[in-house]
Amino acid sequence: MTISPSSFTFVSDLVRRETAMLYDPGKEYLVEARLLPLAREAGCADVDAYVVKLQTDLGERAKVLDALTINETSWFRDNAPYQAFTDVMLPSLIQSRAHVRHISIWSAACSSGQEAYSLAMLLDQHLPPGWTAQILATDVSPKMLERVNAGRYSQVEMNRGLPATSLVKYFTRAGSEWEVSEDLKKMVRTQHLNLSTSFPLLPTFDIVFIRNVLIYFDLDMKRDILRRVHQVVASDGFMLLGSSETTLDMDDHWGREAHGRVQIHRPAGYQPSTTAAPLHPTAMTGA
Repeated sequence: MTISPSSFTFVSDLVRRETAMLYDPGKEYLVEARLLPLAREAGCADVDAYVVKLQTDLGERAKVLDALTINETSWFRDNAPYQAFTDVMLPSLIQSRAHVRHISIWSAACSSGQEAYSLAMLLDQHLPPGWTAQILATDVSPKMLERVNAGRYSQVEMNRGLPATSLVKYFTRAGSEWEVSEDLKKMVRTQHLNLSTSFPLLPTFDIVFIRNVLIYFDLDMKRDILRRVHQVVASDGFMLLGSSETTLDMDDHWGREAHGRVQIHRPAGYQPSTTAAPLHPTAMTGA
C-alpha cells in the first residue's frame, strides 16, 4: 500500500510550511514509513485515512512534524570535525578566552544528543583545570530534547561510534540502556528552536556545530540561516557544517579555513593576532 499523491502533497506542504524542510517527490516511501505507525496508533486504516485526520487534528499534526524531523546521528560522527575541534578550535580559544576561562558552544539540530555529549567528553578531556564550558543543544523536535535531557541510549546507539574507553568513563547501566554521567549532563542544556524561523534571544557562541541539516532546506533558507547564525557567533569564533555543506557562493559573512578534510568557517574579516603564541595542537583521545 502506498501513500496517494494528494496525501503526500498535503504532508510535504505541512512540513515545509512549519519547518522549511523539503520532502520532494521521490520521498513518498519515507513519509509513508514514518507515518504508518502513527496511523495505526490513531486507529486509521492506512496513511491516506490518517492524512484526512491531520486536516483537523492539530495534535496529530505535531506528531507528524516530530516523526518527519530527520534524526540521524552517532557518536563522534565523521570523526574529522572532532579532530579539528581539539587540534584547532580549542587551542585557539584557550588562548583567546584565558581572561574568562569559559567556552560556549551551540549544537544546532542536535537530534538525540550524541553530538553535544561527544563535545562534552572532549571538553572534559582537554580543557585546562579551572575552565568551564556550556553546550546549548537545540532541536525542532521536543521528543529529541527529552532524550538529550534524559541522556539515555540503547546498546545499538552506543555501538555507533563510541569508544570503549568513553563508555567506561562516562556512562553507567540504566536497565537495558546506558546513561551519561551527571558531570556531562551539567555541561549540556537544551532549548526548543526551529532553524527556519527567527531565533529566540541567544548568547554569543564561541563555536557553532550546525552539521548535516542545511541540506534539507532550499537555497534561500540556507542563506537566511547562515546569516542569522553569523549574528550569534563571536567575531573570532568558529562554525562547522556537514562534510557536504558549504557557504561557498551562498553567504559572504563567512570565510573558510581548510584543516585536513574539514572546512572550518569563521566570520568574514577575522584576522588572527600576530602577537599570539604559536598553537600546539592537542592530540584527540577517545574519538
